Amino acid sequence: MKKNTVQRIGIMGGTFDPIHYGHLMIAENAREQFNLEKVLFLPTGHSPHKQEQYVTDSLHRCRMVSLAIADNPVFSLNKMEVESQETSYTYVTMQKLKEAYTNAELFFILGADSLFDFELWRKPEEILKSCRILAACRKHRQEEGFFRQIAYLNEKYQDRFFPLDTPNLEVSSQDIRRRLQYGRTIRYLVPETVESYIRKHHLYEGEEAEVETNGNREETEKGTG
Repeated sequence: MKKNTVQRIGIMGGTFDPIHYGHLMIAENAREQFNLEKVLFLPTGHSPHKQEQYVTDSLHRCRMVSLAIADNPVFSLNKMEVESQETSYTYVTMQKLKEAYTNAELFFILGADSLFDFELWRKPEEILKSCRILAACRKHRQEEGFFRQIAYLNEKYQDRFFPLDTPNLEVSSQDIRRRLQYGRTIRYLVPETVESYIRKHHLYEGEEAEVETNGNREETEKGTG
């Protein structure tokens, strides 16, 4: 790559507890629609929103991400948040990534639910200094309201938000955890390698599934912590 070439890098954040095909489909659609050369999967570290909720150890979550993205050379795992002892705020993470990728344009990928919560995140203006926002839209889910929110945020924050078309795949980490808790199948919801890892390490068996709010960041902690 030429020295002055600007990379286009997607940032796919989430608890990934566990990672599933919904995450992968959103990331792949972002790569294709916005010509991203790389997508970083960024497991959440110490979330201020989930301090009172159980989250699977980061070692397992990172290994599951690695297994899920192993066959896609454009996808890579970034452990910045899980390796930090500090509380994870998106504005801090994005500032660090901007410093690490000095010659890159960053695109933060989030779910439709988080689009409506974005202004509640900690220092949203600082986030937008480091990246643009790609918001995944599922056409059957209040599409009109989604695009109104995009228009509102773009008027307020100078066109930093872009809609991301994604297939209508109804899958969530919460549902997967619940299925495992009750001994139900998760086949075709996660990659086979991820399912094998979960079963080998007996993850989620007998655990109570926590509430998940969207398929990307999986929480709104960035504004409330």
